[in-house]
Order: sequence, then structure tokens, then C-alpha cells
Amino acid sequence: MTAFFRKHQKPLRFALALIPIAIAGGYFSGVCSWTEMTEDLKRQVLAQIGSDLSLYYLSTILQTVIYAVLCGFFGCILSGKIGLMKPLKPEKRPTMAALGTALLTGLLLCTDMFCFRNHIPQVGAMYQEKPSFAYWMASVLYGGVIEEVMLRLFLMSLIVFAAWKVFFRREANPPTGVVIAANIIAALLFAACHLPSTIQMFGEITPMILARCFLLNGAAGAAFGYLYRRYGIQYSMLAHAGAHIVWKIVWIILI
Repeated sequence: MTAFFRKHQKPLRFALALIPIAIAGGYFSGVCSWTEMTEDLKRQVLAQIGSDLSLYYLSTILQTVIYAVLCGFFGCILSGKIGLMKPLKPEKRPTMAALGTALLTGLLLCTDMFCFRNHIPQVGAMYQEKPSFAYWMASVLYGGVIEEVMLRLFLMSLIVFAAWKVFFRREANPPTGVVIAANIIAALLFAACHLPSTIQMFGEITPMILARCFLLNGAAGAAFGYLYRRYGIQYSMLAHAGAHIVWKIVWIILI
């Protein structure tokens, strides 16, 4: 076991560096999750944990830390094996590409205010108030960093590695088509992962709510996956966090 971790010092350091971000992101994600719950769901949660909400927040923190460390560690290993792990240093061109993607995907998320709010009453109600500090922090830390570690660095890399070894094991490297397909699959799963919070927020799933979830999250996820494939995970993180910032700035301006 010791030899294994000595062999994978870089993935281990990367995973451990995620812990402070995971703690903060998990806490603020828990605060937002509790705020968005329906009253019936809140009563169900309190019936299980009692009246002390600190237990609820602790569970969201622990869950986030576990996901971040495991996905960060094994994601780094998988990413290295398939040739997608890039040096974690800033470069001008990838940074500009990430910022441009952040702007475009942020504006895509803003269409929620103009399109879906007219068809989904809960969406219209959401935009009646400015985003809270907890919402900002959860979006940037959990959404921008932890989700990219789980969905791009780990899941997308795992799909590429598995498809490569099963279907193209004679190839020296994973074919580009496999990487592109894995990006699309990971983006769809990224959207699907938002379904529990969507149900929690809206209390139901309708065709319009489902379309909203997959259109906004799926398109953004594919864009972030492209950055991961082309430049490295740090740039998909930057674009994801930046998209949330753009969206919320427009949200504040319009309100």
C-alpha cells in the first residue's frame, strides 16, 4: 500500500489539496440544498437527523470530501494513462479559451431567465431574489471545482480508459472519437446528476423541467469537457466557475 502511494505521489497531493475546497463547497452546498428543499422534504430529513441541522451540514461536507479525494486521486491516475493530464500551470491561450467559454456558457445559463421562467413558475419565483452568498460559494467551489473533478477528471477519464481497453486495446492511445464520445456521455450524466436537486427544488419532474435540466447542464458540460480534453482539468474548472459568476452577475443586474 505504501509503495502504491509512493508511486502515485502527484495524484495523492492533488487529491489532498482538494480537501479544503471540498469542506467549504460541501458546507455551502448543504446550506443551499436545505434552503431549496420543500417543506415536506425538510420534515422528512428532520425526522431522520433530529432538529440539529449541523448533522445535515456535516454529512454534506463528509460526502463532498470523500467524493473529491477519491475522484481526484483515481481521476489523476486515469487521466495520466489516457494522456489528458496536463501540467497544472497557467498558460495564456488556454486561460483565454476558458474565460471565453465561461462567458458563453454563462450567457447560455442566463437564457433560463428569459425562456424557462415563462413556462415554469418555480423558475420565475427563483429569480425574484438575488443569489445568496452561500449560493455564490457553492456554485464556484462545489460546481466549479468538485463537479469537474467528479464528472470530467474521473468519470470522463474512466469512460475513455474503459472504452480504449475494451474496444481499441491494440491502439497505443485512445482514439479521438472515443474521447469525444466520452465527453458527450459525461455531459449527459452531468445533466442527469442535477435531477435530484431539480426534484428537490421543484418538487416534481415535468417534460419542460427535464428539458431545462438537460439543455442547460448538458451543453455546458460538453463545453467544459472540451476544455479538459484540449487544455487540462484546471481550465474546465475555471470555465465552470466563471460561467456561474457570469450568470449570477447578469441575474443581479436584471433584478
